[in-house]
Amino acid sequence: MNVKIDDSWKEILNDEFAKDYFVNLTDFVRNEYQTKTIYPPASKIFSAFNHTSFDDVKVVLIGQDPYHGAGQANGLSFSVADGVKSPPSLRNIYKELYDDLGIQIPASGNLEPWAKQGVLMLNATLTVEASNAGSHQKKGWEEFTDAVIQSLSDKKENLVFILWGAYAQKKGERINRNKHFVIESAHPSPFAAHRGFFGSKPFSKTNDFLKSKNLNQINWNL
Repeated sequence: MNVKIDDSWKEILNDEFAKDYFVNLTDFVRNEYQTKTIYPPASKIFSAFNHTSFDDVKVVLIGQDPYHGAGQANGLSFSVADGVKSPPSLRNIYKELYDDLGIQIPASGNLEPWAKQGVLMLNATLTVEASNAGSHQKKGWEEFTDAVIQSLSDKKENLVFILWGAYAQKKGERINRNKHFVIESAHPSPFAAHRGFFGSKPFSKTNDFLKSKNLNQINWNL
């Protein structure tokens, strides 16, 4: 696995890349790409970091796994490649976006415009085998993304962390809530969205917080 990652992140995470777990993870991931169909494309594994530099992060949106269907995953949590039908969780995110801010549901499921404004869309696990959800969990990715969250919490202030569902909320235990604003609700999946995701207004809450700190708000239009 060739770690092509924005220089600002390389500086922050350099120590992680040298650790035994990451060396073992690299060997595992490289072998998986050589022998199986793995998503996202190898060039997009670190897309979240390359679209949003460490210095630019304002919001952190934590997902679990990349999508495991053909052509879906593009390296950003909840996002899909252009021209790919939006999965159910993303359709529910768009429904809440409309209910929260009145933004019309977009045709594209590509969330790169958010990333370019400082929304780090971070999956806990950055790769997955085709049609095999969770297949790359407990291989080292979680340790790496825990280190990312810890670095953001320690080295920055006034970030918004959006934690949808129990898995993301568990990852959020590393966040210093005296320095950062945390938004928690049920997951947007069809199985959970009606248990508190709908009506949670994460988009307006994010912008209200950023405005209160005299920071640029996110334009959630896509």
